[in-house]
Amino acid sequence: MAWTKYQLFLAGLMLTTGSINTLSAKWADMFSAKGCNDDPKHQFSHPFVQAVGMFLGELSCLAVFHILLCHDRRRPEPKINPGQSFNPLLFFPPAMCDMTATSIMYVALSMTSASSFQMLRGAVIIFTGLLSVAFLGRRLVFSQWLGIVITILGLVIVGLADFFSGNRDEHKLSEVITGDLLIIMAQVIVSVQMVLEEKFVYKHDVHPLKAVGTEGFFGFVVLSLLLIPMYFIHVGSFSDNPRQVLEDALDAFCQIGHEPLILLALLGNTVSIAFFNFAGISVTKEISATTRMVLDSLRTLVIWVVSLALGWEHFHGLQVLGFLVLLLGTALYNGLHRPLMARMLCFARMMNTEEEDSAGERERLLGNGQVQVAPGDS
Repeated sequence: MAWTKYQLFLAGLMLTTGSINTLSAKWADMFSAKGCNDDPKHQFSHPFVQAVGMFLGELSCLAVFHILLCHDRRRPEPKINPGQSFNPLLFFPPAMCDMTATSIMYVALSMTSASSFQMLRGAVIIFTGLLSVAFLGRRLVFSQWLGIVITILGLVIVGLADFFSGNRDEHKLSEVITGDLLIIMAQVIVSVQMVLEEKFVYKHDVHPLKAVGTEGFFGFVVLSLLLIPMYFIHVGSFSDNPRQVLEDALDAFCQIGHEPLILLALLGNTVSIAFFNFAGISVTKEISATTRMVLDSLRTLVIWVVSLALGWEHFHGLQVLGFLVLLLGTALYNGLHRPLMARMLCFARMMNTEEEDSAGERERLLGNGQVQVAPGDS
């Protein structure tokens, strides 16, 4: 079935904004600027400030939901289901999982490449599958177990690509390995978040935009408050800011004042996550969840190609192999092979039907032209 212009727009919007989200976060990490009190020029390394900006983008989904709901109620026949009333605190646990995982991933992104960051996030299907079996009582079919095994193989290949990569100018080998491990660790927390979200969303029939916005609200408020104690927690060489504290928000604002392009990168991260969530939900509704998974996989390819074009990283053949293996594992786990197999089976049946019709036609032609011999004739 051909896509409409609106569906093509949604698919393009999801692919574009999803790629911009990771690329803008990495771009912010690459800036260097002076800090407060005439501190010398140093790298912009403020993962928790970046995470606050991301939650602000998610919070905007709540405003979008209410705008769409008000617009829909003016119609003679409203189409949007606002869902049942629920206690917003139900989304506090998944919001805290989101806050923790996002903060860890932004720390990891400053240690590794944008393409490896996006590829290693595919590990989420491993832990989500195992947790859904343990806590949601779900049974995984053979193709899903096979997808998990193939995904593990893909993660090993991507890890080897980072190990043998020549990008040692920007990051030390120890930093790259630490960053990769932090990304995988964060996916364990993300999988807990996804299991909690699935249980709450299906049980209370919450609109996805409202769910994302509610989590964004909790994440934004809690992490903004945590920036205060983080300003006084010394972590030594683990931090790259001049005061060597867990997070120096004042230093971040001072650096933004000296280098306005940092603000552009942070705004790109905030705005893109809002549009990405909206586009992703719309793609699931207007097209299919399968298409959303395909577009999310293509996002990794876009990020990798753009990073190569900008010179942020160097080409490595193992990364290509790792991406293809991860793509295969994701496809098997999400059942993307079933429509292809159905099409192949349909095509085979069609070919068999045509052959049977052709054979029957030949038999009828031969039967009509056959000479009947009467008994006794020689």
